[in-house]
Amino acid sequence: MAATPAPSDHSGSFDPFDAAHPHMLDACFLGPYAQNDTLLEKLVVEFLRDHVYWRRNFHPEDPLAISTTAALHPDYLAFEAKMRRELHLLSAALKKSVPFHSPRYIGHMASDLLLPGLAAQILTLPYNPNNVTEDTAPVTVELEVKVGLQLARMLGYVNDPAQPDCAFGHLTSGGTVANYQALRLALAQKAFPVALRAAGIGELDLPDDDWAAFNLHPHAATALVDRWGRWLAQAAPAERKRWQAKVAAARIEQLGLVDFFATHPELKTPKVLAPVTAHYSWSKGCKLLGLGRSQLERLPERGMRIDVDALEATLERCLRQRQPVLMAVAVLGTTEYGTVDPIDAVVDARERYAARGLGFAVHVDAAWGGYLASLLRNEDGSLRPRAEVALEFESFPTPGVHAAIAAVGRTDSVTVDPHKLGYLPYGAGAFVCRDHRATALLTEAADYVFHGEAAPDYMTRYRRLGQIIPEGSKSGAAAAAVYVTHQALPLDHAHFGLLSAQTIRAAEHFRARAQRFARENEDVVHALMPFDPDSNLVCLALNPAGNRSVPIANAFVRRLHDELRIDPRHPVQDKQFFASATTLKPEALGVEGVDRIFDALGLDPATLDDENDDKLVLLRHTLMNPYLIDHENRISYIDLYFDHLALRVRALLASAP
Repeated sequence: MAATPAPSDHSGSFDPFDAAHPHMLDACFLGPYAQNDTLLEKLVVEFLRDHVYWRRNFHPEDPLAISTTAALHPDYLAFEAKMRRELHLLSAALKKSVPFHSPRYIGHMASDLLLPGLAAQILTLPYNPNNVTEDTAPVTVELEVKVGLQLARMLGYVNDPAQPDCAFGHLTSGGTVANYQALRLALAQKAFPVALRAAGIGELDLPDDDWAAFNLHPHAATALVDRWGRWLAQAAPAERKRWQAKVAAARIEQLGLVDFFATHPELKTPKVLAPVTAHYSWSKGCKLLGLGRSQLERLPERGMRIDVDALEATLERCLRQRQPVLMAVAVLGTTEYGTVDPIDAVVDARERYAARGLGFAVHVDAAWGGYLASLLRNEDGSLRPRAEVALEFESFPTPGVHAAIAAVGRTDSVTVDPHKLGYLPYGAGAFVCRDHRATALLTEAADYVFHGEAAPDYMTRYRRLGQIIPEGSKSGAAAAAVYVTHQALPLDHAHFGLLSAQTIRAAEHFRARAQRFARENEDVVHALMPFDPDSNLVCLALNPAGNRSVPIANAFVRRLHDELRIDPRHPVQDKQFFASATTLKPEALGVEGVDRIFDALGLDPATLDDENDDKLVLLRHTLMNPYLIDHENRISYIDLYFDHLALRVRALLASAP
């Protein structure tokens, strides 16, 4: 595989104001200066009154539990005064919050909130639905199931509940819990065929041995779950109960990892393969599931993207050593760098090795970049060709990025966070699996919550969400927020994609402006983007001119970052701009990448300190605010940021001892 090329010079005649600003987006946010305050206030008051009328019209014959004179009682007035005081104190304290709404904020993965979601969440909160079951959330449980279908359509999965292989998705508190759910489902699918063999059910055409059963292709494992369900449905009640008990007793969920593998000594605990830049939740998930951190194998990268050759070599070794693989994780928009793994190549590798008897799941961690898939979707859900998408941008999407996003529909599950590039309130992560039939393996019974016979159809079945999701109680207001937003801004290029497009154009302008910054300041600092961005998250490497030491370069960038991050001791207004920082792992670059970047910066790789400075510190910029390029006033906050950065770089270097 060829090395990722060095970033090209995209500067020149590029004008960030050439692209027309979609004015529909101006009604989507409260705005950097709260220009839409009247709209939000009108919506909140209107639907608060509507909620009040709903309460008053539920059995209006009931007497008033709170008398009309209660508000005059001294105790009432004292409590009101105390409540107001605490709320005023909270409001004052919150003024120290990070100004995510401002185009001067280009730090972490946060921005202004979409008004449809914000208003829908505020509207729903007084009803306080608990999305564990329809008994406590008859409306919002259904909305959450529909959100899963909305996301499935954007990602390329089957989203028609009438189809047997329709996808299924649900919300979580964030991407971390969604990744846990992916591990949980993959392990259940992998071990279930072994449990069927142990129960001795010969009628299901099971694999010949435990190794083959444990290494089925996930599609084959799901088909086996479906056959098992249909076979049970035809059995007499007593026989059905007997077989259910036998299989349940043999499942990994009943035995636990230790007893399961002791019962099947020819099987090893499966590995999880993930790139070195994968989110730390994968390590946490392996520990939480009982697999152990040692079963998480970090794959090297080339050019910040998973090294497919290394994946191939790892899979070949696992097959040779009869080491099962639970899952291979590919990332669509790393949380540190915004890069996109070659998802298509990972799926292709899985198909080859599954055919050779080493089946495993492929999961896409798209917590950050999942919503960029909206740019590749037509209004009918079909995939847009790359050439058509590329007409709207300078260089997005690269052939690799387009192929990667197009391949998501061939994977087994996806994590995507509406509270990141979906511009919705925390916590609204999401887990989506390719085929809903596999979720039967996750079902947990609780008599006081769930009751009745098996659901006859898709929507009815998933109104009992608590049987499947990792959480118990959770707010239905988040589901309402996501659903209403997706209805107002459908997840295709003509609607939600307009917002995503603004952020990609901002990243392209940032790249051009970074190259200009490097030229204009080369007398005092070496600067470059270490790799071309795949999305709207962009990094910048800096090193004082003449310096060869990595620790000295890192100390300089840390000092610069100290001026670009929140400081609770000082008013936020003191800051001109906000950026974040991260580190560049040499193992994520490959030898060629390290040599290229260190050479361009004038750094000696030998000065990397294994104990202290074993990584290169970078400035990290999340360009998700749609007003970074202000078309109305022809102001580029990206240009202003680089002007500010140039001043601070020179000032810090001038003051250095």
